[in-house]
Amino acid sequence: MSDIVLALDQGTTGSTALVFSAAGEVLGRAYAEITQHYPQPGWVEHDPEEIWQVCRRVIASALSDAGSRRRELKAIGLANQRETTVVWDRQTGRPVYPAIVWQSRQTAPLCEKLKADGLEPLFRERTGLVIDAYFSATKIRFVLDSDPALRQKAERGEILFGTIDSWLLWKLTGGAVHKTEPTNASRTLLYDIHRRCWDDDLLEILDIPRAMLPEVARSSAELFGYTAGETVECAELPAGVPIAGMAGDQQAALFGQGCWSPGMAKNTYGTGCFLLMNSGDKSVASRHGLLTTLGCGERGQPVYCLEGSVFTAGAGVQWLRDELGLIRFAAETEGLAASVPDCGGVYFVPAFSGLGAPYWDMEARGLFCGLTRGTSRAHLVRAVLESIAYQTRDVLEAMNRDSGVPLAGLRVDGGAASNNFLMQFQADLTGVPVDRPMLVESTAMGAAFLAGLTTGFWSAPAEVQNARRQERLFEPKMDESRREELYAGWQTAVRRALAHREQP
Repeated sequence: MSDIVLALDQGTTGSTALVFSAAGEVLGRAYAEITQHYPQPGWVEHDPEEIWQVCRRVIASALSDAGSRRRELKAIGLANQRETTVVWDRQTGRPVYPAIVWQSRQTAPLCEKLKADGLEPLFRERTGLVIDAYFSATKIRFVLDSDPALRQKAERGEILFGTIDSWLLWKLTGGAVHKTEPTNASRTLLYDIHRRCWDDDLLEILDIPRAMLPEVARSSAELFGYTAGETVECAELPAGVPIAGMAGDQQAALFGQGCWSPGMAKNTYGTGCFLLMNSGDKSVASRHGLLTTLGCGERGQPVYCLEGSVFTAGAGVQWLRDELGLIRFAAETEGLAASVPDCGGVYFVPAFSGLGAPYWDMEARGLFCGLTRGTSRAHLVRAVLESIAYQTRDVLEAMNRDSGVPLAGLRVDGGAASNNFLMQFQADLTGVPVDRPMLVESTAMGAAFLAGLTTGFWSAPAEVQNARRQERLFEPKMDESRREELYAGWQTAVRRALAHREQP
């Protein structure tokens, strides 16, 4: 028997655990969904304790699937849904408020006030982000404002904040470690991505005590702590296993895709859609609605990236299944979409939680347009899939303008990347080849790579690169005139979703 590495990818809709061999083969896997809570329109919350219990369950299942090889486990890597905010009691380890999910819009009024006060340029300069309810900072403020006693405890360091990586690290180490790393810190709206530290000016503006923040590691690949084993009711893991890699899910996917050189880019098709391009040591200030954030270099060290964040991608397919009942399984969408020659003029703008990059409009709401009496279930399903590709092109257009270097290709991953119809339409719509790897769970692979490089499981980045294998290359087939005609129709649909901007 040989050594193994475990990757835990805690996502928005569920948690995945994968067990890897040194050859990059998946020896065991498990997945389980988590409950989505919608207490008010536009609000999205999770139960942090449920997240932890689901993670325990998938860890146990993945190790069992790999042959119950707990004693051969040499390292653990964590990847997580970013920006989602957990606040918990240091003494009891219990959350004091539900986890506020990155999609949640409950802090939109505070964001609008900050922008009205003229503070967005300062936040943008220091953090690379726009002021938006998407990010963690205003969520922390919301929790503290919910109970006056919490702020006093936070000032004394009795109440702790963390993104999901910090929460899971705390639980895995039995409360011994309160820490994060640069990629997650760079998504809080509180972290200076140039000086690489929490920013006291921004903390003061938002009235957030520094004492509640986690320590930020220097790299995404280093020793963060050791598992506490059964002392934290986690008999699934032996004590003393190093947790040696952590990154936000999108940066972990960028790393797992081997996009370590400036100019390389990947797109992850998950609940949302996230396109990141490595810009190396150069911080590119976007002029076209993108974010400047931190990613991982070839050894996990911080590098700069441009990012376009789309709020609703796979979540639109879930909506077709769970709310409309038009499909029973996500896999049905591929056949349904291919059963009609086109959408029949129908477009879907999935602005359930507003629109992200490059529009950044919290008030936009979703719509179907172009409906006729002949519109069928297949047309609606196809329009939902196509909306994912259209939003990706929006981001690519902005990225090309900001970087000055048109992308020659796009590496893809995430659950929806397995949909052949969507990937071919993406290549057709953008006019660039789409490269899909054998393992579309690049987020988990990136977390494993980070942990494995830290512990010597993999000796060098070149060894890791060899573990990524291309499964299929989708070449563009659509002629340019048709491509531009379809995209112009999409832009008209988006303008309708943004029509409220023109109202007096």
